[in-house]
Amino acid sequence: MTTSVEQKRGNVKCQNSKKPDWVSVTLGVFVCQGCSLIHRSIESLRQVKSVLQDTFEDKEIEVSHRRSTGRFVFLAEGCFLEQWIRAKYERQEFIHIEKQEPYSAEGFLWKRGRDNGQFLSRKFILSEREGALKYFNKQDAKEPKAIMRIQTLNATFQPAKIGNPCGLQITYLRDNSTRNIFVYHEDSKEMVDWFTAIRAARFHYQKVAFPGANDEDLVPRLTRNFMKEGYMEKTGPRHTEGFKKRWFTMDDRRLMYFKDPLDAYARGEVFIGSKENSYTVVSGLPPSIQGYHWKYGITIETPDRKFLFACETEAEQKDWIAAFQRVVNRPMMPQEYAVEAHFKHKP
Repeated sequence: MTTSVEQKRGNVKCQNSKKPDWVSVTLGVFVCQGCSLIHRSIESLRQVKSVLQDTFEDKEIEVSHRRSTGRFVFLAEGCFLEQWIRAKYERQEFIHIEKQEPYSAEGFLWKRGRDNGQFLSRKFILSEREGALKYFNKQDAKEPKAIMRIQTLNATFQPAKIGNPCGLQITYLRDNSTRNIFVYHEDSKEMVDWFTAIRAARFHYQKVAFPGANDEDLVPRLTRNFMKEGYMEKTGPRHTEGFKKRWFTMDDRRLMYFKDPLDAYARGEVFIGSKENSYTVVSGLPPSIQGYHWKYGITIETPDRKFLFACETEAEQKDWIAAFQRVVNRPMMPQEYAVEAHFKHKP
């Protein structure tokens, strides 16, 4: 019986482990040992078994089979972990998000300064009626420092990048370019509540924007994790400049590069279309490329030019190529053609 459950384990993962060794029998989800202890501390989730040591009944394997589709992946880590599990399974804030009323929120978060890198307390207001998340540089300020439209708002947990266990990265589009804001709160529940509020506001926006869509189709659009992040080297459009080390973020079809992972704005963005539209990704660099650079190259060909990148290790090269291929192999949506056109007209 254990072998059957072991075979299902590869379909899902706990955020704290790529190969979790425990199963929540109640939920049919795979978790790491740390998560299993938290599950056991919650009365309604106490039934947890080891994949390697325990035996499973047929009905338990069936629950695991039905639910091991990747839907139940923990996004929390560090101090988020217990609050996330309780929010998701005790209070059911994410499973039943469609039942929530229009959501607004107000409070103070520590925000990283764009120029000096210092975290300062800032007032944030999320207003679904206004369709925006705003923050103010001063408590008594009448005008917000920034207005982030719910239409393009995204939030993802980034404790390692931000250097705080309760760190959240918020992104939005400003003049069709991505703007990053990095925030945290000492109280993990407060940070989870903000994340939930953003998702709820996004859900109600999607319900209005796509009135005929099913809730199951809308929920994956509420917030998203980046497909891939990490360092690569790049050269300029003429391919004669030296390769420079940059931090890259793959956010759906937007490949952005930064001098520092915590930069507010990207140094540049590249649109990655589909193979039907003449976008291709190949391993290696053209033979004509000379000079010092990391050994493992990647070439992205677009209808207009070639983009050349280099990775430090072969493993990183393979991971980046896999991420690019997932995007290139996916047909473009109608609204993505407008984004592609914008990138083509950028100076």
